Amino acid sequence: MNENIRADVVRVIKPDNEHAILPVNEAIELAFNLNMDLVEVAPNANPPVCKVMDHGKYLFEKKKKEKEAKKKQHVIVLKELRFRPQTDDHDYEFKKRHAEGFLKDGNKVKATVQFKGRDIIYSDQGKKLLDRLATDLEDFGKVETPAKLEGKRMSMVLSPAKGPGS
Repeated sequence: MNENIRADVVRVIKPDNEHAILPVNEAIELAFNLNMDLVEVAPNANPPVCKVMDHGKYLFEKKKKEKEAKKKQHVIVLKELRFRPQTDDHDYEFKKRHAEGFLKDGNKVKATVQFKGRDIIYSDQGKKLLDRLATDLEDFGKVETPAKLEGKRMSMVLSPAKGPGS
């Protein structure tokens, strides 16, 4: 930028998009006469390309755009619900309502059935429980990863049907 440009001759892009090849000192003088900065945009070109612009304003606009983009993004969180093969109906309904809320907020839900000790012989009950949960929540989300047994846990992932707040 300005005096830090090392080349002798540069191609200058003026604010009105006009091009000219000038010595560096003339290009800097031109930029200062317009109350702007001379910024090197392509140092490897022959001759190097410099642009006459208000560098402070450019940085401000760039930051502003990044801030706007960050406001609009939504981070999807994975919420986990844990069940046991013999989970009672009341407990199931309670956790189902939580899963419904998570899906409405736009978060993913990982439903896990935990088998302890010899509970693994009831893996069919765990599969039925997860399938029941998937059918009960099909209005709010869809199954992303179907139920599968991994060690002593059977899990399934549900993703929201629509965006957050719908």
